Formats: sequence, C-alpha cells, structure tokens
Amino acid sequence: MFERVREAHLAGPDGPIPRAVLRPLERMHPEHPKHESPRDYRQAGKNAAAVLGEHFARPGAHPAELMHRLHEVYVPTHRNQHVRAVAERAEPELVRATGAWLVAKGSDQCALVVGLALLAVAGNREDIPLIRTAGLLGNWCGSLAADALERLPGGTESLLWLAERVEGWGRVSVVEALCGVDEDGVRAWLARRACDGDFLNGYFVGQVAHAVRLHELLDEPVVDAEVVAHTGQLLVKMTECAGVGTTLLRYEHAERVLGALLRHLGQVPPTAETFCRVAWLVHGLRGGLDAQSVGPVERWEPHAMAYAAVLERTPWCEAARGGRAAGHPGVAWLLEQDWGRALRAFAEAGAGAEAGAGAGAEAGAGAEPGVDGGAPGGHGSA
Repeated sequence: MFERVREAHLAGPDGPIPRAVLRPLERMHPEHPKHESPRDYRQAGKNAAAVLGEHFARPGAHPAELMHRLHEVYVPTHRNQHVRAVAERAEPELVRATGAWLVAKGSDQCALVVGLALLAVAGNREDIPLIRTAGLLGNWCGSLAADALERLPGGTESLLWLAERVEGWGRVSVVEALCGVDEDGVRAWLARRACDGDFLNGYFVGQVAHAVRLHELLDEPVVDAEVVAHTGQLLVKMTECAGVGTTLLRYEHAERVLGALLRHLGQVPPTAETFCRVAWLVHGLRGGLDAQSVGPVERWEPHAMAYAAVLERTPWCEAARGGRAAGHPGVAWLLEQDWGRALRAFAEAGAGAEAGAGAGAEAGAGAEPGVDGGAPGGHGSA
C-alpha cells in the first residue's frame, strides 16, 4: 500500500495526489470486513489495543502476523487512548520497528493506520519520510501522520510539506496541528494557504484566524495580495460553517477584519478570483449561504453594501468579464446563480449584447436580403 501511495505522489510531487487516483487507494478491499465504531466512543480502539497487546507480549512475533488480526476489529483513524496506552507500555524499539514495518510493508489502509499510531508513540526523525508519505492518504492517515510529526524534531517542516499535498480530512488535521505551532514561518503559511476551498475548511477557519492574529495582521498599512485573497476565503467560509467551526457571528474580530480587508482590496489589482470571492462574501453577509452563520443580516448590511460597491468598479467588472472570456471556473459558477448574473459586470455586458443584437436587427429590417454579404439583418457576418 505504501509503495502505491508513493508512486502516486511521485507522479506529481508538488501537489496533492489527484482525487481520481486517490479514491481507489482509499477504497477498502471488497473482502475486507467493515467494522463500525462502537456506540460508546470510550470503547473505540479497545479491541485493536488488545490485539497489539497480545502481539507485543509474544517474543519473536512478526509484524506480518498482525495483518489478519487487524481485519477482525475496528481500527481508529485518529489518536486513541487505548492504542496509545498499549504502545507506551511495550518496549519502545519493538513498537517503533512494528510501526515502521506496518507502514512500509502493510498491504492495506488498516496497517498504515496502526503503524502510524505506533510511530506517533515511538518513532524518531528517521521515520519522517515514512510518516509524511503515508499521510498523503489523507482521509485514512492524515490525522495520525500529523500526530506523529508534531512530536518529532523537524516535524514542523514536514507538516508544512504535507499541508501542501493533502486534502479533505487529512488537511483538517494537518492545518489544526500547524495552528498550534508558534513560529513565524508557520503563521505566514497559514495566513496565505491554509484554505483550499473545500467545505471541510470550515472546521479550522477560526483556529487559523486566531493563530495568525488576523485582526492584527490586517492592521498593517500594507499586506500582500496572497493574504488579501486568503482572508476573503476565510471570511466566506465563516458565513457558511455553522455547526462545524467558528462562524462570522461568533468570530469576535469579524467587523474589524471586514473593515481592514475592504481597505486592502483597494491596494491590490482585481482578478477574476478576487472578484468571485468578494461576490460570495457579499452573498454570505446577506445570509445567502447560511443564515445561522451570520445571524441578523442587518448587522452586516453596511459591510455588504461596501463590498458590493467594490464589485461595481470598472476595473473589477473588467476583471470579471476577462475571467468569463477565459473560462474561469469561479466566474462560470457565479453565472449559474441568479444573483451572480445580476451583478453589474455581467448584467451590463448582457444588456450591451442584447442592445447590439436589437440594433442590428432593426437596421437589417430595411435592407434587402444578402446586402451585407450574409443573412438578412447582417447576422451571418456577425
């Protein structure tokens, strides 16, 4: 399993494994029995811990003997007190060797998960390449890979490496781990790249905002375009993450950050991407994404009006139209919304096109067919 993940990564080493490639890797073998988590969460992991305890108690037991046994029990994919307690009681080098073998040689996701849980207790710096590569199987292994890297010297650099290459639940775990690291380089990354647009970003937006001290960061007279763009993404996500993470309604610095971002938008050139983010922010502030995340919309209407005015500016409209012409997916998605098509950037363009078509038809009505070298009215040469 590890080799399959590694090969998929090497095919595109600077970013996440494509989802079409990742899905088959994350899919359990059809003959592998699926075990549900116990109703009582406190019992989760006890059976897996018992299997490990029996294994460590037998002198000379080989890690391969765990493969079948682990298929018979529920295996937690997050840090688990029962599994951890067994690993901490066993001889450290045995735990490390077993964990490394399961990650490197195990034939399925369960082996990687248990191997990472053991390396999170007894691994050392030499195990980092194993841990971070296994972590690329994000939905299965991201959480335990982050747990293992957090405690190792040099682990922060590897967390950043993994954060650039993992999506879904794995990204949630890695970003949450990075939010607990008090380093300038980490805060710089979090302020620019933590969100990747996934719905699950809602789980950590509040943690990111607090970790980078966003309200203070935006008080600076000048911030770079990446911070501006990412801040817009954070705020949009806060308008739709009720029940998941910190909402705009609950974010104590929301109005300060909204005001500061508005000032900084005037300092960066508009792009199709920033146009889309501001448009969705206006929609979210008005309760269009999730009313529970924003509460009474009257509170946010002054901000919504100010951001809507930005979208009316000619350079911003031109950026949006350029995005439409270039087939920008965000602009295409906006144009699928009734409220998106009503934005000045698109409504004016549509009205202009209709007016032009009407004028051409009117002029052509008094002309003889074929005078313009085309169909009546000149449409053939349009």
